[in-house]
Amino acid sequence: MIKNVVFMGTPDFAVGTLRALIDSDKYHVQAVFTQPDKPKGRGKAVQMTPVKELALAAGIPVYQPVKIREPQWVEVLTQLAPDAIVVVAFGQMIPRSILELPAWGCINVHASLLPMYRGAAPIQWAVINGDRESGVTTMRMDEGLDTGDMILKEVVPLAEDETGGSLFDRLSRTGAGLLIRTLDEISAGTATYEKQPAKSPTPYAAMLTKKDGAIDWTKSAKEIECLVRGLNPWPSAYTKYRGKMLKIWAAEVEMQDSDPNQTDHVCAPGCAAVVTKNVLKIQTGSGLLSVKELQPEGKKRMEVDAFLRGYPVECGECFQE
Repeated sequence: MIKNVVFMGTPDFAVGTLRALIDSDKYHVQAVFTQPDKPKGRGKAVQMTPVKELALAAGIPVYQPVKIREPQWVEVLTQLAPDAIVVVAFGQMIPRSILELPAWGCINVHASLLPMYRGAAPIQWAVINGDRESGVTTMRMDEGLDTGDMILKEVVPLAEDETGGSLFDRLSRTGAGLLIRTLDEISAGTATYEKQPAKSPTPYAAMLTKKDGAIDWTKSAKEIECLVRGLNPWPSAYTKYRGKMLKIWAAEVEMQDSDPNQTDHVCAPGCAAVVTKNVLKIQTGSGLLSVKELQPEGKKRMEVDAFLRGYPVECGECFQE
């Protein structure tokens, strides 16, 4: 039976699961392990991780190893002797010496329907790739990257306007509840463990960088619109306009009329095809992208009509290098 647990996690996504454990009357969080504090923002002030903030507020001891595999941390965990270790977006690989330490193993909450989207950014890639559903999987960890035996899953359908940020919040809440159910089933002896196939049906969900936000206008309007939503709020999709960065926060897909008498301006991908006082449609490799919200470099986010008042775009003008 599981009673004492150690929690390992770092970002906002892990906070809901830690909160669920703290609020539970079944499980006792002995300690929290999280990544070291880092400087953040323009002032580069050192900030605590979101998980650390919650742990300290709850009076839980916090450890911040640079490398969890170092012998000193294995010794700390050995002394704690947890029944199970819960891992949610911790940010470090867990070595065998720790995986095998608790009687019930290390239980991970992963934000995808495994074996899909193994890796660091499964939430954003599900939106970018236009998936209709995502979800959360709990698993008993092994030494591979998100390859452990699956325990429970919960499917979460994606809304038409789903963003990386909104799906992040929904899966965080789902993961918190699923983790408690998982621990309950393990404790009751009713949990089942399903081995994963060696190969994932989707590409590795690699960590995103700002470069991933660069819009390739030769792609279809649908692909670009999914990119815009998937990278909202970070790192954001962007293009160039008159030599400066222009972030696009919201857009809609419009397929072009095949009628040769259509009035839309025919132009190269990345150029303005339709411009009115409150409409901006950009040509893509297939279809038009109707921009709804955007942000010029050094300015605040704004609706497209406000942008067009300050930046009189000409039909045929290009949004790229």
